[in-house]
Amino acid sequence: MTTTNDHAIDRPAVHALLADGTTVCIRPVVPGDHEQLEGLYEEMSPENLRLRFFAASRRSAAMAAARACAPARSGYRALLAETQGRVIGLAEYEAVDEADRAEVSIAVADGLHHRGVGTLLVEHLVSAARAEGISTFTADALSENHAVLRLFADLGLRVVRRFDGPEVRCTVALDEDDTYLSAVETRGRHANVASLQPLLRPDVVAVVGAGRKPGSAGRAILHHLHSGRFARRLFAVNPSATSILGVPCHPSVTALPKTPDLVVVAVPAVAVPATAEECGKAGVRALLVVTAGLDGEQAQALLSACRSHDMRLVGPNCLGIANTEPELRLDATFAAGHPSPGTAGVAVQSGGVGIALLDGLSRLGIGVSSFVSLGDKYDVSGNDMLQWWESDGRTGLALLHLESFGNPRAFSRTARRVTRRMPVLTVDAGRTDAGRRAAASHSAAAATRTMTRRALFTQAGITATRSIGELLEAAALLHSQPLPEGPRVAIVTNAGGAGVLAADACAEAGLALPAFNLSTADDLLAVLPEGAAIGNPVDATAAVTEEQLGVCVDRLMGCAAVDAVLVVLVPTALAEATGDDLLRALTRAPGRRSRPVAVVRLEQPRPVELLPAADGGTIPSYAEPHAAARALAHAAHRASWLARPAGSVPGLQDIDTRRAQAVAEEFLLAHPQGGRLDPSTCANLLSCYDIPQIPWAWAETEDEAVLAADRLRGFDGRVVMKAHWPGLVHKSEQRAVHLDLRGDSQVRAAFRDLETRFAGLMTGAVLQPLAPRGTELFAGVVQDEVFGPLVLFGLGGTATEVLADHAARLAPLTDHDVHDLITSPRCAPLLFGAHGNGPVDLKGLERLLLRLSRMAADLPQLAEADFNPVLATPGQVTVLDARIRLLPRRPHDPYLRRLR
Repeated sequence: MTTTNDHAIDRPAVHALLADGTTVCIRPVVPGDHEQLEGLYEEMSPENLRLRFFAASRRSAAMAAARACAPARSGYRALLAETQGRVIGLAEYEAVDEADRAEVSIAVADGLHHRGVGTLLVEHLVSAARAEGISTFTADALSENHAVLRLFADLGLRVVRRFDGPEVRCTVALDEDDTYLSAVETRGRHANVASLQPLLRPDVVAVVGAGRKPGSAGRAILHHLHSGRFARRLFAVNPSATSILGVPCHPSVTALPKTPDLVVVAVPAVAVPATAEECGKAGVRALLVVTAGLDGEQAQALLSACRSHDMRLVGPNCLGIANTEPELRLDATFAAGHPSPGTAGVAVQSGGVGIALLDGLSRLGIGVSSFVSLGDKYDVSGNDMLQWWESDGRTGLALLHLESFGNPRAFSRTARRVTRRMPVLTVDAGRTDAGRRAAASHSAAAATRTMTRRALFTQAGITATRSIGELLEAAALLHSQPLPEGPRVAIVTNAGGAGVLAADACAEAGLALPAFNLSTADDLLAVLPEGAAIGNPVDATAAVTEEQLGVCVDRLMGCAAVDAVLVVLVPTALAEATGDDLLRALTRAPGRRSRPVAVVRLEQPRPVELLPAADGGTIPSYAEPHAAARALAHAAHRASWLARPAGSVPGLQDIDTRRAQAVAEEFLLAHPQGGRLDPSTCANLLSCYDIPQIPWAWAETEDEAVLAADRLRGFDGRVVMKAHWPGLVHKSEQRAVHLDLRGDSQVRAAFRDLETRFAGLMTGAVLQPLAPRGTELFAGVVQDEVFGPLVLFGLGGTATEVLADHAARLAPLTDHDVHDLITSPRCAPLLFGAHGNGPVDLKGLERLLLRLSRMAADLPQLAEADFNPVLATPGQVTVLDARIRLLPRRPHDPYLRRLR
């Protein structure tokens, strides 16, 4: 079990939310807390003292406070919860005889029960215990102590109760499975939504920094709140005015007749910390800071004021927030106009992007349910907003523009859940150049930040677009049309050339254009003008009438081979029907048919519009075929993601996590700065996860090489020799490999050659039997500082440097993630038996990737792992060469409830 003698350093203070949205600080106990902890117990009623200590003993309380504040010791940890300087709860554990078990106890201040104090403390204690190798908590309680028994029962962990007279012993297994993570997530969501109520549904709003003259952000926001007819109470704060824009004005926040829920701060950067502190002391619950240009000290003071005074914060450096609920009408932005009410939730970091999305959604008629410009994102994040939209009862579409991620793994879990209820769309901002390719085979070079973000979006089911325009195009279709069952599109046009453009666009977007059977072709010929071409695209000719076009689309809607219909129209003077008449053939029918339909009008002035349909629904209309095809492809991808059950992380046998952690710790003790493992340590670590390796031997002299070769020679007697020295990555580039060695003389000559060319570098050589023929693959891991471990897979050998044929997914991998990794690279057909070679051992490949993922999840010290090549044959999958780099990193629990 790993222990520490300095808990304050080992477990820094963090802030988190109670069930009612209150902010509390969770931190280790220090000796200076003795008086506060004694007070915690002294203020308890005799009944609560009896439930805690099995007797109403003040002496037990004093001893408990002294124990918690004693000098740090191995196997003991105590955490407390405090709010605004007052200690309101304590949780502690102490290891018992078995190194992996600990006794746990909890105390919560009187009057604060049923607000989640104890549960939050236990969650943090569980996370700390896991990091120290503790796998089980035990706790003794009186059987009448229903509150603590319910706490353990509701944690989401496996709990066994054993009753013994008036007492009950609870044994809690600390396994981190999906049940526990989902329970933590649910508690966090309820707490988070509660904390956002003062921000997004305030009863009282005040604007600090609204000037009497036009031109300031504060005045613009006050004007928007007032002109937008904010339905609750509104004040301005300005010591030089009694009224601004007809809004009552007061000299300070503390002078307001009613304490605001939300204060908009639009003062100069130097005044922001003092304003935040004044708001906190007055009891304000949320701040919207639009001010930009805060330096590091000002930023820290702002965030500290929010945390210590229980305030949520949007910004700084942001456009503002809006909530269009009819009973609220909150528009605290300085955008050009008021956002139209609707069903799209929008969260952006860039104010300019926010303005573009507000304008685009209003123009389309989709509108906004709520809007938050996150700005520098000190506190409220995209993850917070996803949870709000999931719970607000109004949002049906979520649009995000995020330039950074505070906790990507928690965001991914939230997004996976929310995306099953509504489309979540984003712009993949900050992409690398399209032509950039990895220049080396090792994982750190292969894994770009773009690849990491895309892995996050793919696994979470997020629709990632490349521009604001594409985002609005996809939003229009997802808002107005049902999802297609697949990627098969039928194209109908009144101009052959336009149909060709649409066909190209669909093919380039990854959509399919199925051929029609004879029955469908005959049906279409029967309704279309003479000369119509019944391929796909269907060229209905310029003579097609409104009625003919409508029947044609209806017939295609009923075709089993079609998942969506794309209608491409060009205005002509040949038919009786005008362009508007042809559109009427589509809009007179219901807007939401059983399958999606989209229109392309090449003369359309705007990139995308929503056309009103007869049933009150809408049909998306695009100015370009490529825009329509991209939107249909996004819809097809979403449908495919939804149709697949949520994946699960498979349980694995023959895993020795404790030994692996010991191997890593032993290496880092000898190499405090980290480094690459030598072959023996690397093989030892891989054996902890039962990862198959080709037999090998280590030789430091010519004679040792000959003896090793004799032991390793396979059926044909040939061996491979690879030089080794610390830091060597590309053996082939350095010509540090000899292949196909036969007999002792060739082995000796090869060793002498390596020894001569790499004198002063080489520490020894690795010998292996010559591997059989097979497909050379690459598997690796990179530990991203923000996103966590990323697993990569693709074509291996020297070709990996040139082709960069890699797929990536964030660990831990689910069964679906592994399938996607194997099928995504361009080399995938080789694995499934292309060219008549037969499939490789796919099950073995899945096992390898799952075990690599588990190793990455278990070991935060694993900075990088490269398996290249991995030899895949029909009979087995074997790692031929492995390189692993460790760095001194502490465990980080991405799912622990805490604020940024």
